[in-house]
Amino acid sequence: MAKGLQGFSWTMLLLFCAIQELGAWAMHTAAEGPGLGQPGDPALLAGGRVKRGWVWNQFFVVEEYTGTEPLYVGKIHSDSDEGDGSIKYTISGEGAGTIFLIDEITGDIHATERLDREQKTFYTLRAQARDRQTDQLLEPESEFIIKVQDINDSEPRFLEGPYIGSVAELSPIGTSVMQVMASDADDPTYGSSARVVYSVLEGEQHFTVDSKTGVIRTAVADLDRETQDRYEVVIRATDMAGQLGGLSGSTTVTIVVTDVNDNPPRFPQKMYQFSIVETAPVGTAIGRVKAEDSDVGENTDMTYQVKDEEGVEMFKVTTDSNTQEAVITIQKPLDYESKKVHTVVVEALNKFVDPRFVDLGTFRDQTIVRVSVLDIDEPPEFRPPSNLMEVQEDAHVGSVVGVVTALDPDTANHPVRYAIDRSTDAERIFDIDANTGAIVTGKVLDRETAGWHNITVLAMEKDNHSQVSRASLRIRILDVNDNPPELATPYEAAVCEDAKPGQLIQTISVVDRDEPQSGHRFYFTLAPEASNNHHFSLLDVKDNTAAVHTRRMGFNRQEQDVYLLPILVVDSGPPALSSTGTLTIRVCGCDSHGAIQSCNSTAYVVSATLSPGALIALLVCILILVVLILLILTLKRHHKSHLTSEDDEDMRDNVIKYNDEGGGEQDTEAYDMSALRSLYDFSEIKGGDGGGGLAEGGPSRNPASELHALPQWVQSPDLDFTVFRDYICKKVEQADEDLSVPPYDSFQTYAFEGSASPIPSLSSINTWSSGSEQDFSYLGGWGPRFRQLAALYAGRRGEEDSEES
Repeated sequence: MAKGLQGFSWTMLLLFCAIQELGAWAMHTAAEGPGLGQPGDPALLAGGRVKRGWVWNQFFVVEEYTGTEPLYVGKIHSDSDEGDGSIKYTISGEGAGTIFLIDEITGDIHATERLDREQKTFYTLRAQARDRQTDQLLEPESEFIIKVQDINDSEPRFLEGPYIGSVAELSPIGTSVMQVMASDADDPTYGSSARVVYSVLEGEQHFTVDSKTGVIRTAVADLDRETQDRYEVVIRATDMAGQLGGLSGSTTVTIVVTDVNDNPPRFPQKMYQFSIVETAPVGTAIGRVKAEDSDVGENTDMTYQVKDEEGVEMFKVTTDSNTQEAVITIQKPLDYESKKVHTVVVEALNKFVDPRFVDLGTFRDQTIVRVSVLDIDEPPEFRPPSNLMEVQEDAHVGSVVGVVTALDPDTANHPVRYAIDRSTDAERIFDIDANTGAIVTGKVLDRETAGWHNITVLAMEKDNHSQVSRASLRIRILDVNDNPPELATPYEAAVCEDAKPGQLIQTISVVDRDEPQSGHRFYFTLAPEASNNHHFSLLDVKDNTAAVHTRRMGFNRQEQDVYLLPILVVDSGPPALSSTGTLTIRVCGCDSHGAIQSCNSTAYVVSATLSPGALIALLVCILILVVLILLILTLKRHHKSHLTSEDDEDMRDNVIKYNDEGGGEQDTEAYDMSALRSLYDFSEIKGGDGGGGLAEGGPSRNPASELHALPQWVQSPDLDFTVFRDYICKKVEQADEDLSVPPYDSFQTYAFEGSASPIPSLSSINTWSSGSEQDFSYLGGWGPRFRQLAALYAGRRGEEDSEES
C-alpha cells in the first residue's frame, strides 16, 4: 500500500483536502439555499432566538495513512458558537468513537485508524451541538459523510481465469481468439488508478492483444495444428493507463489450435497382398487397409471405393466407421481354375472437404491390392442347375424321370457318383443310377396322393466321399385321367305333393380328382335303368352342372314317398370316365306358399325341426343332471362315513407315570414288600405247574433262596382269547368295507381290557417257589457283564443241591 503514495506529500494532500472542503461547502450552500439548519429556517426561530445553522460540508480522508499522529479530517462548527467553550460538539454513527474522534470544544475530527477505500468507500455520521451546562441540543442533529479518498494501492486482477480459447489453424492475421478482462479495485472516478491497459508478455510472436479491450488476435497466418496444437500466452494488465508507477497483474491464456481438413489421406503402402481359398462364401472379408490422415475428428472420416472394373465386379469395399479402415469382401464366388490372382485398385478420399483448401492438392489417394486365390479340393458341381423335372403319373416303375449331371471343378476331374438323400425320399419313390445320374421311378405314382416330390440329390467324388454336393430337385407328377367324376355330395331333394310339371327341385354338380390342362367338362344324363322314368327329367346346363325338374302334375306320398333317380356323369377324358350317382327325392306336404311342412321320413322331419342350438341346450341340461346326481351320492357317502366313525368305541391307552425314586439296593425300608407279596398266591400257581413247586419240596424250603430263581410263565390251557379275536376281526371287517378311504395299511392300537388274567405276576421280586428247576449255568457264557449274576444263581443252585443230598 505504501508504494501507492509515491510522489505525494502529506502536506499537499491536506492542503488539497482543505480546498476540496471549501469548494464543497460553497456548492452545498448554493444548492441547499435556506435549507435545514441554515439562516432563514423558521423551524429554528423560537422565543426571539436568532436563526443559526451548521457550517460544514462533506469531508475527505485519504486511505492507507501511515503517519504516527491521528489524521485530521475536518471541522464541524455552528454559527452560534462564540468561541467561549459553552458548546459541546459530539458525533455518532459509523466509526464514531473508534475510527473517528472529535474535539468537543473545537469540533475538529481526526481519524485514528488506517482506512481502506476498497473495503469501505464512505462513512455516514451525525453531528450534535449541545449546551455544555444543560446538555440540550442547540442545533438540530445533522448528518454528514466522510468519504475515503482513493490512492493507487490495488493492482489489476483477472477474476475470470483460467482462460482457455481456441482458434482454427491457418486462420488469417487478426482473427479474434477471445477477450480477457482485468478489474481494478481502485476508484475509477478518481484519477487513473483504475485505468487498465493490456499487453502481451509471452507469446507475442503468434498473438497480439488490444491494449484497451483485451481482445486477443492472431499475429501470424500459418498456425498449424499438426506442428503445435496449443499455445500458452501471458497477458499483463497495468493500471495508471500504463504510466510509470502503475501496478500490474498477469494471467496465462491457453489457446488451442483446432483442426481443419488441410491434410489429404495417404496410404502407408502402395501395394497390399492378401490370399483366400476359392471356396470362401460371398461376403467373406479378405482383409483391411487403412489410409492415414494427420487431421483429427470428422476431418479424418473417409470413404473407400474400388476404381478398376475387374475389382468392382469381383470385390466390394466398405468403410468401418469405427476404425476408418477399408474392408475388402468377396462379391462373387472365386475359382482358382479360372483365375489365380486378382488385382484391385482401392481409392481413399475424405468425406468432408473444405473448399478453402482445395488449392492445397487433391484430397484422395490410391493403392493396389493383390488377392491370391488358393486351390482346394472342391466337391462336384451340378450342371446345369435346373431343379425341375416332370413325369406322368401312369409311368411304369423304372421309367426315367430325368438325368442330373455333376462335374468335378478341380483340375484332376475325379469321377462323380450320385445318390439320393433318403431323408427326403423315405418311401423310396425314386431311384438314381450311381454312375449316370439318371433318376427313375421306384414305385407307382399317384398325382392325387402327392402332386409334387422334393428330393435332394447327392454328388460326390468317387474316391473321396467327403466331397459332397447337394442339389434340391422338384419333380412334378403330371395328371392323367384315371379318376371318374362323382356327385359332389349325396344329394337329397324334396318335392311337394302339389308340384307342377317343369318345377326345379335340385341342381347337381360333380367333382373330379383329376386336373386336365384344358379344364373339366362334364356331361349329365339319366342312367339306362331310369329310361322308363316318367316323374323327373334331367337337363345338362352345359356349365358342369345339371338341373332336375318334375315331369308330371302332383305326387301322392301315400302311394310312394321316396324316388331314387340314378344319374350318369361322364368327363371329357381322354379316356372318358363315368360314374353313376343317385339322387334321393322325398315327397312332402307343403303349404300354399310351397314351404315344406312334413315328410314321411321321421329323420327328415327331425332334422328339419330340431336346430343345433336346441341339441346343445339339451346336452347341457343332461350334463347338469348327471353332475347333481353324483354330488348327492358323494355327500351321502361322506355323511355315512362320519356317522360310522362316531359309533366306534372310544378306546384309549391309560399311561400312569410314577416318579418315585428308590434308595437303591441297600434301601430295604422304602416299600412294604409284604404288600406286594400278598397280591398273588404263588404257591397255588407253582402247585399247578405240572408237578413242580411246593408239592415236591414241601414248605421246608428256604424262602430266601427262592428270591434268586427266575420265574417261568407258562400259558394256561384254559385261557380264552375269543373276545380279543372277535374284536380285531370286527375292526378289520369295518376297515375293508369302508370305501371312502384309500387302500393302505394302518397300525392301530387296541386298548381293550378283558377279564382278569389267571396268570400271576411275572416279576422276580418275590418268588415263593421252593423248587426252581431252571439251570443257570448258561449265564456264564453271557460275558463279563453277567458274571456276578451267574455267580449268584450258580452258587445258590449248588447250596440247594447239597441240602437236598
